[in-house]
Order: sequence, then C-alpha cells, then structure tokens
Amino acid sequence: MKVNGIHHVSALTAHAQKNYDFYVKGLGMKLIKKSVNQDEPTMYHLFYGDEVATPGSDLTFFEIPMLARRVEGTNCISSVSLRVPGEEALRFWEKRLDELGVAKDSITKRAGRSILRFLDPEGQNIILTADENGKDIGVPVKNSVIPGEFAIRGLGPVELSVADTEPTAAVLTDILGFKQIAEDWTETNQKLLIFESGEGGAATEIHVKKTEDLRRERPGRGSVHHVAFRVKDEEELQKWHETISAHGFTNSGIVERYYFKALYFREPNGILFELSTDGPGFAVDEDIDHLGQSLALPPYLENRRKEIEARLTPIQTTM
Repeated sequence: MKVNGIHHVSALTAHAQKNYDFYVKGLGMKLIKKSVNQDEPTMYHLFYGDEVATPGSDLTFFEIPMLARRVEGTNCISSVSLRVPGEEALRFWEKRLDELGVAKDSITKRAGRSILRFLDPEGQNIILTADENGKDIGVPVKNSVIPGEFAIRGLGPVELSVADTEPTAAVLTDILGFKQIAEDWTETNQKLLIFESGEGGAATEIHVKKTEDLRRERPGRGSVHHVAFRVKDEEELQKWHETISAHGFTNSGIVERYYFKALYFREPNGILFELSTDGPGFAVDEDIDHLGQSLALPPYLENRRKEIEARLTPIQTTM
C-alpha cells in the first residue's frame, strides 16, 4: 500500500480572528470549515482550502488563546508549502507580501522548483512553491482578493526537520510507500532528502532536513501540530491500522472525525503523522457555496452547541 499524497496540515494559532484575516483577507484562501477541536471543543479548528475543499488543499489551525510563540528547533514539521501556478505567480506574491508587511526571502530554488519563503504573523514558516506541472490541481477561490491566475491551489511539499534522518526516512519508504527521488540542499546549506508518494508531484512530497545541531522545537503559536496523508476510504484505513500496529507503533486506532476518518501515530523522531480518508468531505453538512459561514459541529457534538458557542469568541468573516 501507498499513501496518496498530503491530505492536510494542522498548525497552532493564538488568535483565530487574526488568523482568519491573514489567510483569507491576506492570502485569499477560503475558510472551508469553521469548527472546533473535537478533542477539546472549547477551541476553534479552522480549515482553509481551495474553492471546493479538494483533499490536499487544507491548511488548518487550532486556536489556543494566549499560546506562547514556538521556539525553533529540530524533530518537528519546520515548514509548510502552498502551491501557486508558476514563477509569474511568485513575482505577484513578492509584491503582495510587501503590501501585507510580511517578512520574506528572495525567490530561490528547491527540488527543481522556484520558491518564495515567508513568515506568517505568528512566525510560521510558509513556502510558496511554483508548481508549473500542477496547474489543474486545486480550484482557485471565487470572489477572492487574489486574482485566479495567481491564487494558491493547495498544499505543496511539507518539510520535516529531524536530528536523525534514517528512522524517519525508513517510516516514509518502508511503511507509508514513499519513494526517495532526490537529494538537495536548503538555502542555509542543510542536507534535504526529497520523497514523493502516490502519483508524485509537489502535492505529494515530504522533504526531510537534517538539523542535528538544534534542540527539540518547543511548540507554540506558529508551529505545526501534524501532517496528514491521504488514503482512499475506511476499508483502506483499516488495513493501514493493521500495518502500523504490526510495525510496533502505538497509535490512536481509527478515529471518527465526521468529515473524514483518521489514524494517528508518531514516527521515531516524535513527529505526529495522521492518515485520513478523502471522504466524506467538508460538503457533507454544508453546500460548497456556504462552506465556513457558520459554526459546523459533527452530530456527536450538536447537543453541546449552546455550551460550545458560549465559550468561543465570534469571528468576523465579512470581507
């Protein structure tokens, strides 16, 4: 078996409103689900994606108010990529990020693609990746502040920083079915191993960076909580559960998330991996044109709606 690329990436924010303002009003992404952390429903879980909530377009955030900023280190998910149509789009984004007052680097190359690295307002490392061969993957957001020809299409390569690359690489290749396709170097001259899954391409890649000289990252606002990989359906997820368990990894078992089913485990360097089904998807309880416009709760939390809403600060979503 092989996973089929990146399903979503989940990160941490200390302020849901400011997070919404940056990713929707600044970057032009679509709030495709305004929900809560199902394990702790007193906090928001915000999902941003493309126009139709395509699997693999979702960058999500858990809100933890008053959360301290992360302290950079190793054994973590150190950057997340967002795909744009090409290098012309990167030049557009250089100007756009300047307008937003965002700290950024110059356009450079990684793994054969042009990239533009920047920090979001809470210090999360984001890389815009020019995906020349993936223009049809992801649907531009309608009524966005960003013209469709330059719009973010979805997730690109996810970078893992680890002190020891071998055990992480072994999980990717020997268990999850990734294939190592290249080696590269980061802008700071750190070795980078490039892996792809499924049908390949930027939307399926994991980049593993060796950072043995750093302490373990201290998580906080601006850090990434986990990366999820795509699996077809619950039947396939059950087989993955058997495989992960057979390799001796403590795991969550299959967890009902309503919009998908999930399985969680930590690879040997402590990074949290999730396997998630493509369906039923985010339109199961809202139509595509109205995604994210109201607080969506799975049926098993609906009886707590009044309590949950009373503990959440409303998010102003008007443009």
